[in-house]
Amino acid sequence: MILSRKAKKILTLIIVFSLSISVNASYIFIPMDENQQNHLKAYGIAYYAIERDIKVDWLLNYQGGSFLIKQNLDIEKECKLRNVSYNIIADIQSTIILQSISSPEVNQDVVRLEKAPKIAIYSPKNKQPWDDAVTMALSYAEIPYEVIYDTEVLNNLLPIYDWLHLHHEDFTGQYGKFYSSFKNATWYKENKKESEKLAKELGYNKVSKSKLAVAKKIKEFVYSGGFLFAMCSATDSYDIALASENIDICGPMFDGDKLDDNIQENLDFSKTFAFKDFTLEKNPNKYEFSSIDATQTRKLNPKIDFFTLFDFSAKWDPVPTMLCQNHSQVIAGFMGQTTAFKNEYIKSDVLIMGETKSKNEARYIHGKIGNGTWTFYGGHDPEDYQHKVGDPKTDLSLHPNSPGYRLILNNILFPAAKKKKLKT
Repeated sequence: MILSRKAKKILTLIIVFSLSISVNASYIFIPMDENQQNHLKAYGIAYYAIERDIKVDWLLNYQGGSFLIKQNLDIEKECKLRNVSYNIIADIQSTIILQSISSPEVNQDVVRLEKAPKIAIYSPKNKQPWDDAVTMALSYAEIPYEVIYDTEVLNNLLPIYDWLHLHHEDFTGQYGKFYSSFKNATWYKENKKESEKLAKELGYNKVSKSKLAVAKKIKEFVYSGGFLFAMCSATDSYDIALASENIDICGPMFDGDKLDDNIQENLDFSKTFAFKDFTLEKNPNKYEFSSIDATQTRKLNPKIDFFTLFDFSAKWDPVPTMLCQNHSQVIAGFMGQTTAFKNEYIKSDVLIMGETKSKNEARYIHGKIGNGTWTFYGGHDPEDYQHKVGDPKTDLSLHPNSPGYRLILNNILFPAAKKKKLKT
């Protein structure tokens, strides 16, 4: 086919323009607003990059908390393989974006992610009749992690990790307060037997004592600069264990002897991370640990159950801003053994990042202890409103844009941030 002079000229311009774009297109821009096909796997891309010493800029409050990465063929390939939306942009475009973010008039900022955190999941080795949202989120996002439990914690292995998640756990030694409903279930009896065996192997005559020792080691980990994240019953039961040190709060069906007298009066709230002035639930047949949790009293229709994220200053409060990055400030509610924290029992120095205003309850809270931080997230599974014991696990491929799961993954990337930027 013979091209006309005009056609040749147009073709030449197209080729020159394409080459120009190719030369100048030097950044991978990963949007995290409604234009993203798979928000959850996008976090995996960010982790994949920093794990390979490729710097990632987290654009706080810019298009849902987007990522900017120096152009790299390997990263592009991974985006395609994982179905993560991205654009190739030129230097001048990235410069314009960064300049607009730096304006003091906009609530946006840039945080450099530069060190991949080493992640540990605190979870029992034996199979439990429920699934853990964080483990599912990490697996789906393709972020590596290691599973540890009491033996590893008490053998002082926590310091080799940067970030620790507490699996659906009961640190009080009451086996999740499942006694009334599941005391005759095979899984319950086996779990009790295995827990008692492990406690003895570790040198403790009661599960409650071994769990307290673990809780104190975790506290040391946070004080020394570790990042702690907990969900569901691992939140309030952790603080209850710390507050009840040297007090037996377990009935005979849990540890073979009666609980101490005056347990309420002897609680020490100065030892806790998040909660104060709570009342313990002494009834072994009641599926509740204390007055902290709002599960039994909130009575909300699932159709109108949601919580709202607070809007923080990206330039002055980068930590809570990072932890709240999302494409939606309104998050669908979900239940758990511990669903929400009643505001009256939250310490004054704790930062509430998400709340259900109509119920005066917090769903997502954060604090600093020593050189480290902790984050507590109420509920069990952000995409299963009322996950019951034995229910099948959630298939996250059906929820790749889950705002509730994004909060979990925000916490996983947070430790990767350049420390100088986070000083307050």
